[in-house]
Amino acid sequence: MGKINQFIILLVVVLMVNFATAQKAETPNFKYDVGGNIEKMILTDSGVLLVTHGNGLAGIKPGKEGLVFNFDDYGKVKEEELNIVPNTPYVMVGQTGFGGISAKQSVIDLVSGQRIFDTKANGWKAANQPTLILPENKLIVSGQRTAKENYAQAVGIYDMATGKEEKLFTLKGYDVLTGRPSIIDGGLILPTGKGLTRIDMATGNESWTAKIKDVAFIEPGEDGKSIYAFVSKNGGKNQEVNKISASGAEMWAEGNKVKGTVSNFEITPKGLAIVSDVADSGKGGLGGLMAAKGQSNISFLSASTGEDLWEKAPKTKGYVQHFYVMDDGILFGIAEGGINKISFDGTPLFKKPLSTGENIHTMALTKQGMIYITDEDANIINLTTGESIWKKPIKYKRAKAVTSTYDATHKRYLISTGEEMIAIDENSGDISSLANYEFQEKEDPTHLEVRKDGLLLSSDQNVMMLNFDGSKKFHEYYASPGKSTFAKIAFGVLAVASTAMAMQTAAVAGMNKNSIGQYNDYGAQMKRESDMYAAIGSASFAEMSRRFKATAATQDAQFILTKLDDGVGLVKISKDTGKVDKEIVLKDKKPEYEVDEFGGYLYYKSGSSSINSYDLQK
Repeated sequence: MGKINQFIILLVVVLMVNFATAQKAETPNFKYDVGGNIEKMILTDSGVLLVTHGNGLAGIKPGKEGLVFNFDDYGKVKEEELNIVPNTPYVMVGQTGFGGISAKQSVIDLVSGQRIFDTKANGWKAANQPTLILPENKLIVSGQRTAKENYAQAVGIYDMATGKEEKLFTLKGYDVLTGRPSIIDGGLILPTGKGLTRIDMATGNESWTAKIKDVAFIEPGEDGKSIYAFVSKNGGKNQEVNKISASGAEMWAEGNKVKGTVSNFEITPKGLAIVSDVADSGKGGLGGLMAAKGQSNISFLSASTGEDLWEKAPKTKGYVQHFYVMDDGILFGIAEGGINKISFDGTPLFKKPLSTGENIHTMALTKQGMIYITDEDANIINLTTGESIWKKPIKYKRAKAVTSTYDATHKRYLISTGEEMIAIDENSGDISSLANYEFQEKEDPTHLEVRKDGLLLSSDQNVMMLNFDGSKKFHEYYASPGKSTFAKIAFGVLAVASTAMAMQTAAVAGMNKNSIGQYNDYGAQMKRESDMYAAIGSASFAEMSRRFKATAATQDAQFILTKLDDGVGLVKISKDTGKVDKEIVLKDKKPEYEVDEFGGYLYYKSGSSSINSYDLQK
């Protein structure tokens, strides 16, 4: 056989292998038409792609033919009119009528595709933005009823699982809500213009009204019957805390004034722990000499009297970024740097406040103590004394992107500072530099993962695998289509579910919502979110639970937007080999798209009103 023929055969074989290992998939698995000019595509936590278009709102479920819903009676919906409730299947739509007088409110269950509340359909002339109560899964609506009911001011309660109206209460006189309502011990507690009002949910009768005005929000007391009321003062710049008995009587002689607005709190057997944030006055020049610097204040109030039990509040010198209530006191970390622990009687528990770098990414429990990781340093400390478990803290050049994980097989903590991988032996605390690396386009690794055969580091355009000894297994780079014209999208792990929702669920269950967690892996976090959704008890939340429980489509692959031979497209990269498994050419210089990492689908705006969907797992 001649050399030319041998070369041709070899070339054909190479092309066939390349074609088999990196198929180009330009034919979409699903096509959708929303019937109006697409304004925006938003991937929600429920997995449903919410599409705003010229006539209204549409929804797309991963791997499903046709639209799950398409409401065309809204007209063009502005972005500020949407309230996508994090880590729920709900989106609230609030549109003002002529002159801004009549407010049209509705709530859509994205998963079922049903509009479960609508002002007109439910007999409201106008309504304020509804309040979602979790984990009870109730919707509280306040506003004005229609002419049929003489435009009465009212409050309604709706079951979010069914959309059915459970209760409707008419408010006496011209009364409107001024804060967030709540359901406590069989009563609907309403912060209204005339005070705090309780309505018995069994009879619909008004039980009592406490003359405490401007209540922003309320929380059940330690007995589940009394009420803590947080009142706005000085135009909302400060707040005051009051306590009301189950019969509506004021339990404290006077409210306790706290500087700033309450950002976190915990009701403990010892009292009420409160974090309040004071904004920087922003004054410059000579006036700036007397200006108040923005920072958090920590208070601890007596449950019986409201008196501040600490003679001297701990100094923060910045904003509280981490706040944990423990058996023996309160542990807190400051965004500007610093960690301290205070007993419930106000006594410092550490020998001295711990000095740390800025931006504390992690504070979590380990077998040896508490690990903290910042932009500049890391350490494990004894939570009784505040002293280092290791010989000395790890310090590194201030990093743009710090990522960390626990390598259980080798019993070590791994920290990527952007340029270096640091390994810390969990037993001895010995520190070693495992590897140094440099990503293209001046990127820093945004994701660190322990794989079966190595350690994976990745960013928008780079993917690198290290062997367990730190040697490089592979480093693949795919150039971005053009920084000046393309928005970069990170395909890292999804964020942990809403802290607020987790706190609400924990509080109702009688748990400490500010408890410190264990330093564990991503899978453990996802299980926690799945369990949280399952506890709500509706079909839509159950579907979200199954979604988070399932293996993410990105477990073994990373997707990168890059320039291919035939145009801009998405490449599917094997995390274990760094090889291209699939290419999707979008044939668009400025593609608009969303990637569902859990469902494993790419949504691409293929026309003014059309969307193509590609299965990324095939």
